[in-house]
Amino acid sequence: MTNNLERLQKVIAKSGVTSRRKAEKLILDGKVKVNGEVVTTLGTKVSDNDKVEVNGVPLEKELPVHYLLYKPRGVISSVKDEKGRTVVTDLLGEEVEERVFPIGRLDYDTSGIILLTNDGDFANLLMHPKHKIDKVYVAKVKGIPAKFDLSQLKKGVRSDHDVLRAVHSRILSADKKANTAIIELTLHEGKNRHVRRMMEELGYPVSKLKRERYGLLTLDGLKPGEYRALTPKEVKQMYNLAQQIVE
Repeated sequence: MTNNLERLQKVIAKSGVTSRRKAEKLILDGKVKVNGEVVTTLGTKVSDNDKVEVNGVPLEKELPVHYLLYKPRGVISSVKDEKGRTVVTDLLGEEVEERVFPIGRLDYDTSGIILLTNDGDFANLLMHPKHKIDKVYVAKVKGIPAKFDLSQLKKGVRSDHDVLRAVHSRILSADKKANTAIIELTLHEGKNRHVRRMMEELGYPVSKLKRERYGLLTLDGLKPGEYRALTPKEVKQMYNLAQQIVE
């Protein structure tokens, strides 16, 4: 009787140490050992009987956990920060004993939904570019965008070497006296400072930004800094949502 074999990067991700993409980099950088030997080949398969170490620390298998956090402004979307600033994992209570990491990121000055997990498969599924999951943002901007500008968002706005898009956008309210507007934007991608760069290129700088929805998940019932565990039903729904809309 043989044990099931799994790719090394998948085993690392499942353990909750990091995401699968970062696990691949750790392997390539020579930071991973299997049975005492450094392994740098992606795709290496291991069984339950193999001893895997990452940065000299043996892997411990954890049950998968999934959390939704209402990230306040002024918090880093990471598990540590070289400047000593508050990171999202600092906001979790003592009952969260697992080594969780954020799925994707929200900018330092952006608030709203961010998911944290130790489930590498779940994180990889939600972050992969081919899975077009709606991420809905609400932005306060200087100026009142015209219909042409909103249509330009869908076509794509060039910024540096990127083409930034919103799959849908609409004006929720406008204040002509203050010359400001509140806009809702739906993205599928999440490039660095995506919304802010896109709107700045069109001449409507963002003063406030919040991610209000991630797929089927909302901030209902949470205040900034609060979090909750996803229900098994919500985890299954997010898996199904991503898998249904693969091109």
